[in-house]
Amino acid sequence: MMASINVSSFFTSVFILEGIPGLESSHVWLSIPLFIMYILALWGNPLMLLLIMMEPRLHNPMYYFLCTLFLTDIILSQCIVPKMFCIFWFNQKEITFFSCFLQMFFVHCISSIESGILMAMAFDRYMAICNPLHYVSALTNTLIVKIVTGLVIRSTVIVIPLSWMTSRLQYCQSHLIPHSYCDHMAVVKLACTDITLDSVYGLTVVSIVIVFDLSCIAMSYVLIVRAILRLSTKKAMRKAFGTCSSHICIILLLYTLGLFSFVTYRIGHISPYIHVIMANLYLIIPPTLNPIIYGVRTKEIRTAALRFFHL
Repeated sequence: MMASINVSSFFTSVFILEGIPGLESSHVWLSIPLFIMYILALWGNPLMLLLIMMEPRLHNPMYYFLCTLFLTDIILSQCIVPKMFCIFWFNQKEITFFSCFLQMFFVHCISSIESGILMAMAFDRYMAICNPLHYVSALTNTLIVKIVTGLVIRSTVIVIPLSWMTSRLQYCQSHLIPHSYCDHMAVVKLACTDITLDSVYGLTVVSIVIVFDLSCIAMSYVLIVRAILRLSTKKAMRKAFGTCSSHICIILLLYTLGLFSFVTYRIGHISPYIHVIMANLYLIIPPTLNPIIYGVRTKEIRTAALRFFHL
């Protein structure tokens, strides 16, 4: 074992990804639903991007944010799923320190960006329902680019120290990661030095992102609900609520899985394989279901899809 990481060992030394602890004999069977979800994500998200780019009527702020969401889903699924297949199908569990820390950076950075995009989409719905006359003039293309750029910068700035601090730890004991990808806490727990600072920083980052984003989302929807209840007819209420239903489904899905994975890792008292499965679902299900939910529930996207396939 090694006492610390130097430049050469950083690119040659390896961690061992265990996959799903306790279910190694079932890896091949577990990979079947994973493969189906991966194919759906691999085809669904690019298809949504293509439809939005080709359909001029979809060139408005809401769909620009959706494009960013679909793009982050593509990147996120590519960060973790191919390596999972290597583990489940070919028993290739080794991953270099460099690749592990790089994967850790992208997983947490993209997850933070996705949370920020959902927050921006809540603001978009607030503007569309509460200030419809100023919706297009306020949410200009320039502002959307600034919002997305700000979210990328925010995520990068807070995640780089996380990955850097983890890479500076000494790993002189086991290199076996009881996970199917390089999750921050799973890697940190292998260190043989004090990990208090890393744990506190990781907890702070997650708390800030979740608390800030969820607070903004909640505030937006409180104002949206107030505006909907003031509408004169039930038909108008249903139509206004319908424009938010897809977004609400995605928010509930993402944050429920994310909070469950986050809490169980720190509280414990849960089987390791359950935590790993939930952590995987947190990263895989949103890229799979996002294009399905928005494709099915959004009339404009359905119409564009039918036109695209000449139906």
